[in-house]
Amino acid sequence: MSQIQMITKKDRLLAIIIKNDYQCQGVEFLTPDEYSQQLACMHHPAGRVIDAHIHNLVHRNVVLTQEVLFIKKGRLRVDFYDDYKDYLESRVLNSGDVILLTSGGHGFKVLEEVEMIEVKQGPYSGEMDKTRFENIRDDEVIWKAEG
Repeated sequence: MSQIQMITKKDRLLAIIIKNDYQCQGVEFLTPDEYSQQLACMHHPAGRVIDAHIHNLVHRNVVLTQEVLFIKKGRLRVDFYDDYKDYLESRVLNSGDVILLTSGGHGFKVLEEVEMIEVKQGPYSGEMDKTRFENIRDDEVIWKAEG
């Protein structure tokens, strides 16, 4: 099983999953510079100093919400859809896994009680932020080989 999983349709990236057991050295960015959410893995030895810094005010034009989920506890099925609401495949997230949802659609089914943290751009625009549609049924799930 791959510790970093890229979910794509054709050449469009829908999501990046970082499995709990993934290890990196130093700083490894997993997203292109133009993404509105930047996802990186960082691993530093004890004693390493990370320079103190502030973030400058930079105006950005964000037109698509991208969200990151941190699974603290439990198991969650993620169902992936393309931009036309067509179902593609499903994957399971476990405790410690992280997912960046970059494009397309997604739905979820809790398989074991879940605690998770979500991070996404704000400010929240209420129902203008999303278009809801019908989830797949359990008998329609397509499990893709992870990797």
